[in-house]
Amino acid sequence: MEISEANVQSLIDKVSVLKKEIKKVIVGQDVVIEEMLVALLAGGHCLLEGVPGLAKTLMVRTLSQALDLSFRRIQFTPDLMPSDIVGTEILEEDHITGKRFFKFNKGPLFANIVLA
Repeated sequence: MEISEANVQSLIDKVSVLKKEIKKVIVGQDVVIEEMLVALLAGGHCLLEGVPGLAKTLMVRTLSQALDLSFRRIQFTPDLMPSDIVGTEILEEDHITGKRFFKFNKGPLFANIVLA
């Protein structure tokens, strides 16, 4: 794809609209929002650290809603198992035929945006 001034301006406009949508919910975190969007557009990861109550979860959830992406959160507890993250296969039975089969239930890792 050729990069033109119109393409760049279109991207700038879309990012600006996205920022405005996020700022309707998140107040006073302009730098964090900017850096989070840079990480997203660069195809990277973003590490948000802070004490409880700084709206980290709300910020990520708002970003995913603004982009219409799926969002899941993983709470790390001492009893967390790998299947709690990636999912697990469940044995199910078809009530009509009586046939049994395995169905994979996806874990939170399969979401577009994962907060861990």
